[in-house]
Amino acid sequence: MRRVSPSYMAEGPAHLEAFCATLTQQGLLPTSATIDGNPPLVRILRYRWPNIVIQRCLVHIQRQGLSWCRRSPKRTDAKHLRALFLTVMSIRTGADRDRFVAQVHAWEQQYGQRMASSAEHGWIFSDLKRARSMLLAALPDMFRYLEDPVIPKSTNALEGYFARLKQRYRQHRGLVHHHQSAYFRWFLALSPR
Repeated sequence: MRRVSPSYMAEGPAHLEAFCATLTQQGLLPTSATIDGNPPLVRILRYRWPNIVIQRCLVHIQRQGLSWCRRSPKRTDAKHLRALFLTVMSIRTGADRDRFVAQVHAWEQQYGQRMASSAEHGWIFSDLKRARSMLLAALPDMFRYLEDPVIPKSTNALEGYFARLKQRYRQHRGLVHHHQSAYFRWFLALSPR
C-alpha cells in the first residue's frame, strides 16, 4: 500500500482510504472521530472501525448552514432555518438538544416537506434545500459530545494545531522531500497538543 505523506494528502476517497489503512496497520483503534461531514470519510471510518462514534463538527454545520441561508434572508422559511443554525453552538445539555431537535422537526413539518417536493428552482432556493438536507443528515451525529465529554463538538482545536504546523512548515519550504518527512515527525512528536 502506498504511504501517504502529510504534505501531499488530499481529502479525496483514495487518499483518505490509504491514510486510514495506514492507521489501522499501525494498530490505531479510535473510539470517536469529530469530522466535518465529508461523506467518503464517514463511510471509510465506519468501514475501518465499525464501532466508532461519529461527531459532526458543529462549527462546520453552523457556518455552512448560515452561508446557505444568507445573512439577511427574505423568505420566511429561510429566516426560521437561519435562527436554528444560530443556536447550534449554544447546545450544552440534553434539554437544549431535545429543544433543538423539536424545533428542527417543527420547521421540517411547516416548511421542509413542502420544500422537498417543490418544483421551484433558483440559486437561493437550491442553497436553502442544501441547508435543509445537510441539517437533517447531520442531526443523528450532532450531539455525541453530550453523551461523552471527551468527544469534542468541533474540529477547531485540531484545525488550529494544523494551522500552526502549516505556518512552521512554510518557514522551511526549501526542504528536500526526505527532510520534509523528518520535519513532520519532529513537529508531531514535540509540539504541545
